Amino acid sequence: MENWNMTADFILLGLFNHTGAHRFLFVLVLIIAFTSLVGNALMLLLILLDPRLHRPMYFLLSQLSLMDLMLISTIVPKMAVDYLTGRKSISSAGCGTQIFLFLTLGGGECFLLAAMAYDRYVAVCHPLRYPILMNQKLCLHMTAGSWLLGGVDGLMQAGATLSFPYCHSREVNHFFCEAPSLVHLACANTVIFEFFMYVCCVLMLLIPLSLILASYSLILAAVLNMQSTAARKKAFATCSSHLAVVGLFYGTIMFIYMRPKSYRSGANDKVVSAFYTIFTPVLNPLIYSVRNKDVKGALRKWLRKRKGMRKFLKRL
Repeated sequence: MENWNMTADFILLGLFNHTGAHRFLFVLVLIIAFTSLVGNALMLLLILLDPRLHRPMYFLLSQLSLMDLMLISTIVPKMAVDYLTGRKSISSAGCGTQIFLFLTLGGGECFLLAAMAYDRYVAVCHPLRYPILMNQKLCLHMTAGSWLLGGVDGLMQAGATLSFPYCHSREVNHFFCEAPSLVHLACANTVIFEFFMYVCCVLMLLIPLSLILASYSLILAAVLNMQSTAARKKAFATCSSHLAVVGLFYGTIMFIYMRPKSYRSGANDKVVSAFYTIFTPVLNPLIYSVRNKDVKGALRKWLRKRKGMRKFLKRL
C-alpha cells in the first residue's frame, strides 16, 4: 500500500466544468492572471530601473510583487492545462511542490506585509530617523526572514501531508494541491496533524497581523496629533494602499484557514482560494501604482524612454 501511495497520482477536480458560463469564467481568470503577471513584472522592472525607487519601501514592494508573480505561476498554468486537455492528474511530487510553494509564498507574504507596516510606521512617526531605523541591513533581514519562515512552514506541512497513506479516493476537490483538501482523503488518523496545522496557521496569521495592527494604531495616534491638514492627508494616503492590501489578503486567508471544520464547504473554499491566489495578486500592483506618485512617475519615465527608443530605431 505504501508503494502504491507514493507512485499513484492525485486527481484535481478543478474549479470549472465545460458549460458555457464556466468557459467564460475560465477565460476571465486567464485574462486576470495574465494581467497580474504583467503588472507585477512591470512593478519589479520599474523598481529595478528607476533610482528614485531604490528605497526600503519599494524594495519590500518588489518582494511582494515577486511573491505574487511566483504564486500565479505556481497555480494557474497547471489549472489551465488541466482544463484544456482534460487530464487532471498530478503526481505526488508535483502535489508536494505545489503545497510547499503555496505555503512558502503565502506565509512569506504574511510577514512581508508586517515588515511593510513597520516601514510605514517609521516613515510617519519617525521621519527624521527613517534612514537609520530602516537601513538596508534591517530591510534585507526582514525580507530574508519572511522567505525563511514561509519556507519552513511550507516544508513541514508538505512533508507531513504526503507522509499519510492515501488508499481510497485520490480525487482532490480543488484546482490545486492544498494541504487541508488532501488531509481529508488520508486513510489514517490525522487529528493531531490537523491540530498542528491549525496552530501553525494561527501563528503565521495572527503574529504578523498583531504587528500590523500595532503599527497602524501608533500611526493613527500620530496622525491625529498632527496640526497640519496637508500632513494628515499625506499620511493617510501613504498608508491607505497598504491597508487595502492587508484587508484583502488576510480576510480571505483567515476565512479559509481559521473557520471551524464543521463550517467548511469544498465549493466555497475553492472560490475563496481563487480570490486570494488569482484575484488578489492583480490588485496589489494596481493599488500601489494608482495611489503612488513615485511609481506613476517611474512608469511615465519608462514609457517615454520606450517611445524615444522606437523613434530612434525607425530613423535607423
